[in-house]
Amino acid sequence: MKNRHDVPVESLWDLTLLFETEELFEQTLAKTTIAIQDFSDKYDGKINKPETVNEALAEYRQIMESVVQLSSYASLDVETNVFNKEAQTRLAMVDNRMAQMMSQLSFLESDLAQLPIEVLEEAATNPEDTVYLTKLIKNKPHLLSKAEEKTLAALSNTINFPYQSYNDIKFRDIKFPAVSVGNNTIEMTYNTFEGRLEDDVDTEIRREAFKVFSEKIAEYQSGTASAYNAQVQTEKTLSQLRGYDSVIDYLLERQEVTVDLYDRQIDVIMEELAPHMRRHAKLLGKIHNLDKVTYADLKLDIDPNYTPEVTYDEAKQYIMDGLAVLGDDYLAIMKEAFDNRWIDYAETTGKRTGAFCSSPYGANSFILMFFSESMADVMTLAHELGHAGHFQLTHANQNIMNSDPSMYFVEAPSTTNELLIENHLLDVAGDDLRMKRWVLSQMISKTYYHNFVTHFMEAYYQREVYRLVDAGKSVDADTLNQIFNDTLVKFWGDDVELTPGAELTWMRQPHYYMGLYPYTYSAGLTIGTQVANKLRTEGPGVAENWTRVLKLGGSLSPEELAKEAGVDISTDQPLKDTIAYIGSIIDEIEAITEQLNQQ
Repeated sequence: MKNRHDVPVESLWDLTLLFETEELFEQTLAKTTIAIQDFSDKYDGKINKPETVNEALAEYRQIMESVVQLSSYASLDVETNVFNKEAQTRLAMVDNRMAQMMSQLSFLESDLAQLPIEVLEEAATNPEDTVYLTKLIKNKPHLLSKAEEKTLAALSNTINFPYQSYNDIKFRDIKFPAVSVGNNTIEMTYNTFEGRLEDDVDTEIRREAFKVFSEKIAEYQSGTASAYNAQVQTEKTLSQLRGYDSVIDYLLERQEVTVDLYDRQIDVIMEELAPHMRRHAKLLGKIHNLDKVTYADLKLDIDPNYTPEVTYDEAKQYIMDGLAVLGDDYLAIMKEAFDNRWIDYAETTGKRTGAFCSSPYGANSFILMFFSESMADVMTLAHELGHAGHFQLTHANQNIMNSDPSMYFVEAPSTTNELLIENHLLDVAGDDLRMKRWVLSQMISKTYYHNFVTHFMEAYYQREVYRLVDAGKSVDADTLNQIFNDTLVKFWGDDVELTPGAELTWMRQPHYYMGLYPYTYSAGLTIGTQVANKLRTEGPGVAENWTRVLKLGGSLSPEELAKEAGVDISTDQPLKDTIAYIGSIIDEIEAITEQLNQQ
């Protein structure tokens, strides 16, 4: 693992795109602090007519643009190196200031909520404010008093401590021993395990790495469980304070999604996808001559010896070629991301695991990931660029209060991008059966496994946790291990052996600190599958419509956005069609494998 100053600067993102100098950051923070005080003096308790509502919201939006950029700058610097004390100190300071700022600004929503409906409705005729005020009117019953909202806003930093604790344990405390197999000694970190060792073609190395990894994280399960319990108990308290029937109702409200749709997404996948994935697991065991298929074997490639190494420049070309169907304007965003250092892809000490895209309003996007020259990394990069393209389009066409779509929809653009790259690779493969099988296997083992299996397991487990919390119970490590183990048994049955450590998978994901996020990956990919298939079969008109939908941001509900894209999620048909499509890909992989075996 290298330090950041030891890798090419081109492999690191450029935070000066957000604030050119530290001095400018500090000046903006000072100016924003003053602007918030002036805003409070001007409007607190003084909003009484539609014109003043519109005027206040216009000034509020300008303030929030600065708030978002300041917060993003501080947090992004820490994400690349959790051991950077200067960045940690800055983030702690900014988090405290942000809590104070949001407490000062909390009066706005409270004061607006107290206005007569007719005043709000007249103010909502201003198209810039329609979405926000319509939601405010709907959510009025769940708002607390002005003093209570101010107190909760002031406590926002404290409320986020469980997630901070989780990250401290994961990134700062856990130190893994090396993996020793025969004459091989391999250094291991969270990133090397999840990026390389977890799918190593050598069965002995792969299984030993899983054993070493699991034994080490098990030492931290009680502390991690305490952080998670603090999170869910906090959400339970907030849901009760705001008058919701359950935590799930409270968390789904902000997504504009019904409990029925949420449950359907989880239950249909458990019932209908499991048989297909069990078949895929058996195929892995047969191709790799495994004595048995264990949980540690599920990330294997169908044909790892075929997997090509891909340079970063080659990845860029694959992505630009695969996304060309989306048009020149979309490709211009992708080109800017590559050329202007939006992407931090070097493997460096202290960098957090996984991948994400942050898109502060009024600025470019920032993508964090690791690029280890595998095709899987190309898909990850395409996924995160899907988020970047989406938010650059919505930010350019919606104000800051309308720009963020429901979490239910947010993974649709990213997963669509993955499928477009994979469809492009299928075209490149042509009649080459081995390459075709490899591309199809990437679709299953990377795109669909990650979003429809890994995150689905999280979603099923998470729902069980919230059911316990709603029943007035707390959770500890033993309880969480049992819930996750039961989830895995229900999905994989007797076809996959759950080796010790499988039950600890709940410890590895940060999504539980982000509300009901896990299930939305399968929801987004359900939409993405339908859109990608339409793009492949129906041509440019679909692409033009899709980019139009991306520009709508949060101005419509997720159901309305999906409908605009030609996908009707009011029924379970798109989900069932997507699961059937996954099954058809596995059918094709099995058929090609049989053909290759006969050659």
